[in-house]
Amino acid sequence: MPDPDPLEELRTQVRATQEAAQRLMADGVPPHGWEGERSDAGAFGQDVQALAALLQTLRELLPPDLREQVADLIRGLLLVLRALIDWLVAAIEERSGVPAAPGADDRVEDIPIA
Repeated sequence: MPDPDPLEELRTQVRATQEAAQRLMADGVPPHGWEGERSDAGAFGQDVQALAALLQTLRELLPPDLREQVADLIRGLLLVLRALIDWLVAAIEERSGVPAAPGADDRVEDIPIA
């Protein structure tokens, strides 16, 4: 029995993920959010599994050194995104007059006790 073609596996996973994304777009968000009653609770889990399988297939296709570089790139992008979110939250808080989070600008000073 010949080994499965990794590119054909990737094509299958991409198709499954596209179909899952189209189903999610067509269904939309329920009126009470994701916490509301769902008759198709298993469908969402299947969609997530299809996406996870696609990512796993893509990961396996990359050589180890390139996989590490991609992981470092994603980690860097996430750090930039985190810094951007922190900056946006601070700007919104400043505009709205909401006090900064406790400890955000606390300064410690030694006071001598006589």
